[in-house]
Amino acid sequence: MALPIAVQVYSVRDDAAADLRATLQSIKNMGYDGVEFAGLYGNKPADIKAMCAEIGLTPISAHVPYLDMVKDPEGVLRDYAEIGCSYVVIPYLTPEYRPGEDKFGEVIENAKMLGKKANELGMTLLYHNHDFEFIKLNGKYALDILYEEVPADLLQTELDTCWVNVGGEVPADYIRKYAGRTPVVHLKDFFGEKSDDMYELIGIESKAPKRPSGFEFRPVGAGLQNFPEILKASEESGAKWVIVEQDKPSMGLTAMESIKKSIEYLKSIGY
Repeated sequence: MALPIAVQVYSVRDDAAADLRATLQSIKNMGYDGVEFAGLYGNKPADIKAMCAEIGLTPISAHVPYLDMVKDPEGVLRDYAEIGCSYVVIPYLTPEYRPGEDKFGEVIENAKMLGKKANELGMTLLYHNHDFEFIKLNGKYALDILYEEVPADLLQTELDTCWVNVGGEVPADYIRKYAGRTPVVHLKDFFGEKSDDMYELIGIESKAPKRPSGFEFRPVGAGLQNFPEILKASEESGAKWVIVEQDKPSMGLTAMESIKKSIEYLKSIGY
């Protein structure tokens, strides 16, 4: 059964900053069912909740800066609970907090704390990966260590299928690896060649894999990803939503044209 489709508003952040309501209406008109936020663009949580209700979009989740959540867990998370988000997401780690650095241990402990606070507010904490979690620490990917150390009731996955691929793994396989713990899957396409220096990926060196050369993000269906298989794996693994994300436009398209092209592709394959 096809899953509902949302879009990460960060994909059209300039449009959202100029006029959030109009941007949300355009997203709805394209056929999206929901949105994932990355900032409030100067709006109050109650106003965003009202916008989504009036337009007919479900506010699924929000990417919230890690340090903002740690600094004021109650205040920051309560805003997203007020909007009606089911999930809040650790979206990115600055270099000093990444795997292999001393402060990665803090991330693990803070994820436990934030997961408990999110649960108290009726939400679930997710972690959104990039490629730098695919380094080996004691023979295991750091991403897997995070999910081993933090219980599933406190932290679930938001696997970014682009970065899983760039990290050297097959996205559909990785989604299945976390079946039952993968409520939200990020659909992201790309084009570009991986580095030839792949020793990091097999654990010989403790460095993150290099990003591909000639790399660009692309609308879903316009790059290298096998989305029929990714979608099948998402359905079989218990996902509740898939979310389109494109960090930067390409192919001569605007940001809004890019997310429109993504959902047109998904509809063309039965979604």
